[in-house]
Amino acid sequence: MLRFIAGFASAFALLSSATTVAQSPSPASSDSAPAAAPAAQPNDYSKPETWLCRPNQKDSCAVDLSTTIVAANGKFKKESFKAARNPPIDCFYVYPTVSLDQTGNSDMTAGAEEHGVILQQFARFSSVCRPYAPLYRQVTLTALRSIIAGKAIPIDRTLAYNDVLEAWNYYLKNDNDGRGVVLVGHSQGSGVLTQLIKNEIDGKPVQEKIISALLLGTNLPVEKGKDVGVFQHIPLCKSASQTGCAVAYASFRDNVPPPANSRFGKAQGENMAAACVNPAALGGGRGELHAYLSNGRFIASSAAAPKPWVTPEHKVTTPFVSVPGLLSAECVSNDAGTYLAVHVNADANDPRTDDIVGDVVVNNQVLPDWGLHLIDANLAMGNLIDLVRQESKAYLKKK
Repeated sequence: MLRFIAGFASAFALLSSATTVAQSPSPASSDSAPAAAPAAQPNDYSKPETWLCRPNQKDSCAVDLSTTIVAANGKFKKESFKAARNPPIDCFYVYPTVSLDQTGNSDMTAGAEEHGVILQQFARFSSVCRPYAPLYRQVTLTALRSIIAGKAIPIDRTLAYNDVLEAWNYYLKNDNDGRGVVLVGHSQGSGVLTQLIKNEIDGKPVQEKIISALLLGTNLPVEKGKDVGVFQHIPLCKSASQTGCAVAYASFRDNVPPPANSRFGKAQGENMAAACVNPAALGGGRGELHAYLSNGRFIASSAAAPKPWVTPEHKVTTPFVSVPGLLSAECVSNDAGTYLAVHVNADANDPRTDDIVGDVVVNNQVLPDWGLHLIDANLAMGNLIDLVRQESKAYLKKK
C-alpha cells in the first residue's frame, strides 16, 4: 500500500518548512528568497473535482479501511469498516505536504499521493461525521527541495491558505446548514487550519459551530501553564464532553526524545510552549493508544517496511493493523520541549511484534528531530474517532 512513495523519504525531510510557510506571512523580496509565483485565479469549489471527499460520493474517502486486530497472543481478528449512514456532524480536513508536482505550488489534479493521505489520515472519520476534504494548491515537496538546494523556484506562500479559505467559505454557505463541524489537519494542513481559525473563527460567531480542532503534527503555541495562546477563545481540550476546544500534539518515542535541533515540541514567542493534548488521556497522564497502523508504506515513508506482526510470520492482508495494549502515550514537558511520548509495551515472551515503524529515515539513518511525525495520525486514530463521537453527543446535547 502506498508503494508509489517508496523513494520519497528524503523529500519528506523538508516537511516542517511547509508548516512554516503555511503559518507565516510572505517575506520581503530578497536575493535568497524564492520569487513570487504569478497570481492565481480562485478555485471554484462548486465543482466536484475540487474536492477529495464529500458526503456519499465514490471518492477518496470510499476506500478499504478493513483492519486486522493482532492480539498479544498472536491471534488475528478482522475488523470491518462502515461509514455512518447519516452522521449528525461534519469533518473538514486539510492534508499535509504530500504533492510531488514539479511546480512550486501543486495543481488541482489529485495524484496518488493526495488520495493516499486520505486513506491514512481522514477516511476513517466518515464513521462519525460527513467528510469534507478540499484539494488545495499547497507548497510542494519539489519547492522545498529547491529552497534547501539554494535554487528556489517561484511559490505563492498565500495560495494554499486562500484555497482552503475559499473551500471553507463554500462549505459554510452551501453545505453546513447549521451543523457542528470538526476541523482536522496534519503538518502543513494544521498550519493552514491554525491560520484559518485565528483569522476567521476564533471569537467570531462561526466559532459556535466548531466542535473541536484536531491539529496534529504541529507546534500550536499556548502560553506556558495555560490552555490558550495563539487562539484566545479556543482552549485545549481537557475532556470528551468539552466542545469548542483544540487537540494538538507532536509524537516522539519516549526513549528518543526531541533533540536540541528538533522541529517539533517547541513554540516561538516569549513564555510560549507547544501544546500537547493526549488523545488517549485528555485529563492528563498515560493512556493506551488505539492505533490504526499502515500495513505497508506511509504518507511519505522511510525505507523501513513494517516488520512481521507475529512470529512465526503470518501474512496480514488488510490495509491496517491494530495492536491493542502495545502502545501507550503521555504528554511530557521538559528541557527537550512539550510532546507526546509514545511507549512501546514490548514483551519478548509473546509472539506479537515488539516494535513499530514510523521514524523518518534518510540514507538508512533515523532523523530523531522528526520523531514519529509520519504516523502522528495513525498512532491515535481510534482515540480521535472516539473523541469526536463523544464530543458530537455533547455538542448536540448542548445545542
